[in-house]
Amino acid sequence: MFHPLPLFLGLRYVRSRGRGFFVSFISWISMLGICVGVAALITVISVMNGLESELRTRLLSPASHATLAAPPERMRDWQALADKARHEPGVTGVAPYLDLQGMVGRGQELRPALIRGIDPSVEPQVSDIAAHMTAGSLDLLVPGEQRIVLGSGLAWSIEARVGDEITALVPTRSAAGEGMVAGIDLTPRIQTFKVVGIFEVGLQEHDTLLALVSLEDASAFAGTGGSPTGLRLKFADVFAAPARARQIATELGGGFDISDWTIENASYFRAVGIEKKMMSLILMLVVAVAAFNTVSALVMVVNEKRTDIAILRTLGLSPHAILSVFVTLGVVIGWFGALLGCLLGLLLAFNVESIVPVLESMLGVHIFDPTVYYITEVPSEVHWPQVIAITGTALILTVLATIYPALRGAATEPAEALRYE
Repeated sequence: MFHPLPLFLGLRYVRSRGRGFFVSFISWISMLGICVGVAALITVISVMNGLESELRTRLLSPASHATLAAPPERMRDWQALADKARHEPGVTGVAPYLDLQGMVGRGQELRPALIRGIDPSVEPQVSDIAAHMTAGSLDLLVPGEQRIVLGSGLAWSIEARVGDEITALVPTRSAAGEGMVAGIDLTPRIQTFKVVGIFEVGLQEHDTLLALVSLEDASAFAGTGGSPTGLRLKFADVFAAPARARQIATELGGGFDISDWTIENASYFRAVGIEKKMMSLILMLVVAVAAFNTVSALVMVVNEKRTDIAILRTLGLSPHAILSVFVTLGVVIGWFGALLGCLLGLLLAFNVESIVPVLESMLGVHIFDPTVYYITEVPSEVHWPQVIAITGTALILTVLATIYPALRGAATEPAEALRYE
């Protein structure tokens, strides 16, 4: 089979088993470094993607994708607003809510809590709390019965169990001159509730702060005359929530305070994003160092092959062809390492959930200690655009690493190289 001469010579140098053992050793180390760097980067980014997805799932499990909040007078006819929102394209669920900042406890022990009034019949449309009940049921939140469902952490902190009675306290507005606190007309309201359920979604912010009561009980407790705080929305496409929430608010006539999951949990996802960027930068530097190790290997190859280069030049091979020879040599070394690293990285990323338990049993450690973390397994999620970007960057770096040695080889003068031969 016919091969262009520069390609033939470059591949021959790759397979060469001549005198240059040290040169060959450096080449193999460079190839191994590129392989390990690419594999590590793909695996780590996939694990970070899995952690981000797991975090998003846990954050949105008890929460909606977006909320439309308004003053009580704007929400008097909330049923009509909910029906209209429910028929908007892309909306899969709508439910009312009423949030009260207060405290709950037994006896003298009180803990801060977010007391949320919900409609148990439509709550499953916007949250998955019903699927995370460890005791009781949301259906037991019967209006007028003064019942409450607690997060597991909150229940533990006040030593409450199903069937116990607890006290809830919330500040509400009072008539002028009554209960004045720092110039704000607030007075506490106290209500006794019976615990009928406990949930655990696996996220401390919700398990230790959230308490659920029926919407009617919450409205009576807060004195809003039956009006909720607003509407919670769930969409078929979670990433469309920010834009669609604003559009729906406009369709409903405006006057809403709009929030969505990207705003409410911005700090979490910003932290994960920063970690992904820093890990990518650090590991890409490892790939870059390994790629540019090929520079030293190719420079030594050029020095070793000066006589061969000179002979080829005297036989009429052009400098451009000599350049192509060493670019071929470097590219084969680098690309083989990058592609092998890509395959190894994908193998690890797709099987990390099986590999980690084996390593934990061998080393006797827990990466995510179940007594400390809610996430007890290492998740992984491969995003193909990231895999292509990582592998492509490694390939580009290896090509750049061949330029200087190839130019040096092409600049070899035949007479100078053969003078002492």
